[in-house]
Amino acid sequence: MRCIYNILLNIFTDIICWLSRNHDSWLYKRMGRKIRLFIDGQGTTLQEIYDCSLCNGLPTYWFHASSLGEYGIARPVILEMRKQQECNILLTFFSSTGIEALKDKGVERTGVDYVAYLPLDCKKNVKAFLDKVQPTKAIFIKSEYWLNYLDELQLRHIPTYLVSAYIKPSSVFFKWYGKIYREALQVYQNIFTQDTESQKLLEELGIMNSTVMGDPLYDNAIVNGNTPYKNEVIERFVATASEGVFIAGSIDTKHDLELTAALINNHPEHKFIIVPHEVDKTHVTKVMFALKEKNILHSECTEETDYSDIQTLIIDYVGDLAKIYRYGKLTYVGGGFTPLLHSVIEPSVYGLPVAFGPKINRKAAPQLMIKHGIGTMVTSAKELDKWFCFLFNNDIALERIRKEAKQFVIASSGKTEGVVKSILFSDEKRKK
Repeated sequence: MRCIYNILLNIFTDIICWLSRNHDSWLYKRMGRKIRLFIDGQGTTLQEIYDCSLCNGLPTYWFHASSLGEYGIARPVILEMRKQQECNILLTFFSSTGIEALKDKGVERTGVDYVAYLPLDCKKNVKAFLDKVQPTKAIFIKSEYWLNYLDELQLRHIPTYLVSAYIKPSSVFFKWYGKIYREALQVYQNIFTQDTESQKLLEELGIMNSTVMGDPLYDNAIVNGNTPYKNEVIERFVATASEGVFIAGSIDTKHDLELTAALINNHPEHKFIIVPHEVDKTHVTKVMFALKEKNILHSECTEETDYSDIQTLIIDYVGDLAKIYRYGKLTYVGGGFTPLLHSVIEPSVYGLPVAFGPKINRKAAPQLMIKHGIGTMVTSAKELDKWFCFLFNNDIALERIRKEAKQFVIASSGKTEGVVKSILFSDEKRKK
C-alpha cells in the first residue's frame, strides 16, 4: 500500500508541477479559481519557504492545518504558545482558503510568522522542506496523516503531535487498507483527542499515547467573541431589520444554496446575510441569481447605500465570518450535506441557534448541540423553514437557546493551555 501511495502521489505531483508552468494549457484553463490557486501555490511554495527568514536562534514550531476551518483549532494553540515561550511559528495549509484569508494579516493578528502551502508529500519535497525549516516540533491539526512527512519527522527525531483528533469506528484506521495509517499513528508523541470515545478507539488500535483534551475550537470561538469588531456596512444593513437578521454562513454546496434561497424567497419580510464559502465570481453569481428579492454585494456598498429595500446582503470576501455572526439572530451553517460541515461553534459563542445539514458524524460539536437542544439538523427546505418560523416568533425558546448556547461554549472551553504545556514541556517531563 505504501508503494501505491507514493506512486500515485508522485504522478499527482508531476501533473501539478507541469500545470504550474503551463498556464496556457487547456487543462489549466478548465480549472476553477480555487484549484488554480492551489496549483500556482504548489509551484512556488518551496522557493518561498527557502526565501523566508526564520533563522534567529529561536525555536521554530511548525503547524499544519488542512484549511481555514482547521486554523480555528490551531489559532488558540498558537497564541497560547506565544504567551508561554518566545518562538517562531510557521503555518502550512493544504487548501488555498487558509492562505487567502491569512496571507496579508500579519503576525500581530494571526500569531504566525510565515504562512505557506504545504509542499506535496513526495519524499523529495519532504526532505527539502524539513532541511530548510528545521522545526523544533511539528503540530498537525485534527486529521492530517501525511505519511512521508511523518516518516521523515520520525527519522529526524522531531517530536510530532496531533491536536483535536476525532476518531470514529468508520475512520480509515479500521479499514482493510488502513494499515499504513495505523502505523502512522505511532509517530505522534501525543495525540490530543476531542473525547474519551476517540481515546478508547485509539487504544483498541494499540495506541496508548493519547490525552483527552477537548476541542480548542471552543477557545477560539471565545477569542473571536471577545475581539472588538466593527463592520459599518453590516451595521447599517442590520439597522434596517426591525426583527433581526438571519445569517447563512459558509454556504458552499448546491443543497446549502437551495435550502437558504428557498427560506429567503419565502420570507421577503425578513432580512438575511449570506456568506458563501467561496467568493469567486461564479459562486457569488449563483447566490445572486437564486434570490428573488433585491440583494447587494458587500463590495458594492458605500456610505450612501440605502438598505431599506434590500433583503439580502452577500459577503463577498473571506476571513470574517466568525466575527460577523455577532450581528445575527439565527443562523444556518453550510457543509452539512457533505462530510465537511463548517464550524457550528463559531455562532454559538454569541448565543445563536444553529441549523445544519445531516452529515455530522465526523464532528462531535453538532451532535452535542443537538443533545443540548441548541442545534438542529435539517434535511430539507421545509424543515429549515419550520425551524426558522418557530424561533423567530418564540422569544421564550429563543432566549433559552441563547443562554444555553453561551454556557455550552464556556463549559467546553479552557483546554488550550493544557495542550500547549504538554507540547512545550513534554521533553522536560520525560527527562525527569
